[in-house]
Order: sequence, then C-alpha cells, then structure tokens
Amino acid sequence: MQDHVFLGGGGPGYGEKQGLALRYANRHGLIAGATGTGKTVTLQILAEGFSAAGVPVFLSDVKGDLSGLANAGSPTAKLHGPFMERAAKIGFDDYSYAAFPVAFWDLFGKQGHPVRTTVAEMGPLLLSRLLELTDPQEGILNIAFRLSDEEGLPLLDLKDLRALLVWIGENRAELSLRYGNVSIASIGAIQRRLLVLENQGGSNLFGEPALELNDLMRQAPDGRGMVNILAADTLMASPGLYSTFLLWLLSELFEELPEVGDPDKPKLVFFFDEAHLLFDGAPKALVDKVEQVARLIRSKGVGVFFVTQSPPDIPEDILGQLGNRVQHALRAFTARDRKALRLAAETYRPNPRFETVDAIRDVGVGEAVTSMLQRKGVPGVVERTLIRPPSSQLGPITPARRAEVIAQSALAGKYEAQVDRQSAYEILRARADAAAQAAAQAEQAEIDAEESQSAAQREFNAARRYSGSRVSRSTARQTRSQPAGIGEALTRAVVKELSGTTGRRLVRGILGGLFRGR
Repeated sequence: MQDHVFLGGGGPGYGEKQGLALRYANRHGLIAGATGTGKTVTLQILAEGFSAAGVPVFLSDVKGDLSGLANAGSPTAKLHGPFMERAAKIGFDDYSYAAFPVAFWDLFGKQGHPVRTTVAEMGPLLLSRLLELTDPQEGILNIAFRLSDEEGLPLLDLKDLRALLVWIGENRAELSLRYGNVSIASIGAIQRRLLVLENQGGSNLFGEPALELNDLMRQAPDGRGMVNILAADTLMASPGLYSTFLLWLLSELFEELPEVGDPDKPKLVFFFDEAHLLFDGAPKALVDKVEQVARLIRSKGVGVFFVTQSPPDIPEDILGQLGNRVQHALRAFTARDRKALRLAAETYRPNPRFETVDAIRDVGVGEAVTSMLQRKGVPGVVERTLIRPPSSQLGPITPARRAEVIAQSALAGKYEAQVDRQSAYEILRARADAAAQAAAQAEQAEIDAEESQSAAQREFNAARRYSGSRVSRSTARQTRSQPAGIGEALTRAVVKELSGTTGRRLVRGILGGLFRGR
C-alpha cells in the first residue's frame, strides 16, 4: 500500500526525494509563499497524491485553476516538455497523466452542488464573527439562540432569525428581567448586518437540505478518494463569509466525527486556502476555537493544511501545530518582509548544507523549502525541493466540462432543491395570526355588545317617550273636560284632610261632643 505522498526533490544542489507520510498527514501542515511562486500547483499535487492513496480531500478553488483536477494532463499542453524534464530530473519514473474523481460545490449553487447549513448549526459565535457584531450585539444573539431552544423555535434560515429578533424586540421588557438588558438599538444593528449578509449572497448558505459530512468523505468506485472542490472565485468577494464558512465546516468535522486516534492514513484532508482571512481582526475567542480544533481534530483522523502567503499570518499557537511544511519563496523587499523571512526560517530544523533564510529567499517558481514529519513525528531537516509536476490538467476546465461532471455526480439532485419546512418564522407567524384573529374576534364581540346595548337603550328611551306622551295627553284631556274652580278645589282639600288621621280625630271629637251633650 502507498504510504506517502510524493512531493519532489532530487537534482544537483537539492536534497533527497521528499514525501509526506500518510500516517502523519493528520498532524496538519502549512503551504506558504508569495504570490506566483507555485502554492496552487503544490496544493494540486498534494490533492492528487491523497486521492490516489484513497484519502478524500476538501479544498477551495480561489482562482478557478484547481478544477483542472477533473481532467488528465495532455502531451500537447504547453508545459508538457518542462514537466517531463522535471519528472526525469527528480526521478519521478512512473509519472503519467491522469484525471481524478472530483465533486464540485458552490455556496451559490451555480458552479457546483449547493452547500447549506442551518443558522442553528452555525451557532452564535461564528455567526457573530460573520456579522461582525459588538459584544452587546453578540449577547442579544446568544439570547436568541437560548430562546430558540426554550420556545421550540428552530432556526434554519435567515428569515427565522429575523422573525425571532422581532419577537425579542416586542417582548424586550420581560426578557430584560430574565437575561439582562435587551436594547432595541442592538436588535436593529443585528437586523442591518443580516441585510448586508443577504446582499452579499449569504442567504444561500442557510437553509435545508443541510450538507451531510459523509458526502465529503466518499471514495470513487476505483478506491480513490473524492476531491471536493469549493468554487470560491465569487465567494472571495465576501472574505468574511468565505472564512467563516470554512471554519464552520472544520468545526462540524471536529464535533461530528468519532475519535480514531492515529490511523494509517487520514479520513479526510482539509485545505484552508487564503488562511490569513480567518485571523484578520478575529476576536480572541475565535482564535482560541481554531487552536482547539487544530490541536484536537487530528484524533478524528482529519488533517488540516493552511495555505497563506507568509507563516506569520498564522497565530503562533496554531503555527506550532503544523508539522508538515512546504515553504515557497518569500521576497524581502521591506523591513517587514525581512522580519517575516527570518521568522519563517526559524520555524525549520536547520540543515548544515545551507542557510534556511537564503534558501527561502532564493528558491524559484516550482521550488520550495520543505520539512516533513519523520519517524515518531519528529520534524525532518529542511531541504530544498523541486516540486513534481501535476498529473492532471494545469489550469481551469471549460464550463461545459464542469456541467458534465456535476450532472454525472452521484450527488446530483440531492441538494439542488431547497426545502422550507416549518421553523421559527412559520411558528411565530402562526402565533401572530392567531393572536390577531383572537383580537379581532374580541373587538367584534365588544362592538356587537355595544350595538346591542345601544339598541336596548334606544328601545327603552322610545318606550319612555311613548309612555310620557300618553300620560301627558290623558292629563290634558282631563283638564280640558273638567275645569276646576276655587270652591271645588277647596272642597277637595277639606275632604282629603278630613279623610286623614287628623281629620278622623276631629270628626270623632265633634260627634262625640254632640252625642255626650244629647
């Protein structure tokens, strides 16, 4: 079984052949060098070597050149002669042209299978980094994720998060007592950052069906590892989205894969191109997370290679985890460049045959200073190395060929159609509709009660008016038919008085006196 990936070497002034041992590939690595010195070709030949050994690979294609892995090189190519000459010079006797099994991916779904995750899987830390939030705003986002769990409101896409933030704003008085101050200004700032992310195409990243990690760890029917290529030429216009997505994917691998210790070969090799974007302005919590992943993910059988222009682009604690190194030329035009050159040279185990600083500065295009892990994981002595030529096509493939590879993929049709199942947005909208309907019914009931009361009042008033008018008319008729004089009125008054208690006493007194006298 192949136990290493051949890199190159040989020739006058150069060291022995250099290869990357598969059993130490999960100890991570670094590919560094100035623009135009050959980093992309080195990445391509490493992907070829891992694939040939049955190891799946994930890499991002920033310039579009790595799509050539899907096609075999050609004897009619412009560099065929130099390639054959280089292969003979370094003793690459079995060099031949070959295509490799490739799966294309694209966040925007145009140049490959769509790649999606959910807002919940992204988590508040990475999402805060993606949105460039302040500490108070990140606190609001953490409250949103907590409420998502407590209230049963799944966060799948950006509209779910927007709806939940609106709900938090409407209930901020109560939530502030439970979780601390919930500022309406912070909620508004998060909503604006979400709008910017949507304008950058970030809404394509969130949703379902979400990416299944097993689809990145497949092998072709012939046993070669699948080379997963993320189209990143358009994605690089949003560097924050690019770096956060790759870090999320790396974190998912760390969280989901089981422990395997130190296998004979890695389960997956992950290339993080333009790695400096990950650390530019990154908060300490994020850098600590990357360091944790780099330190522990090797036990999951995953090797991570950071690709950048200069080693100081990588934080020192993380740089110390990268055992396999390919250093292309660094140009020292300024004092800062010279300092970076010295720092890069100090990270290698010295070779008595040459000065590492001079070698890094003087190597040409297609050459590198290399140091691979040896037996028991000991760093090898630094060597000047001629990088071997690629077996696949150098440069991009045609759009028609890309479309053909995508259509023939075993994953064709699995991720293309987006699914929008019930989540926070739909649940909160249903609650709002139910509340609005209940409020409308209550308002209608109140209106009906008021109208019923008004009708009864009108009937009562009408009855009073009708009764009063009859009494008035009867009195009027009586007055008109029996006019009363002064004498008659006096008589009625006397009769009334005599019919009372006092009157009866007076009558008994008069009559009694009369009878007694008789």
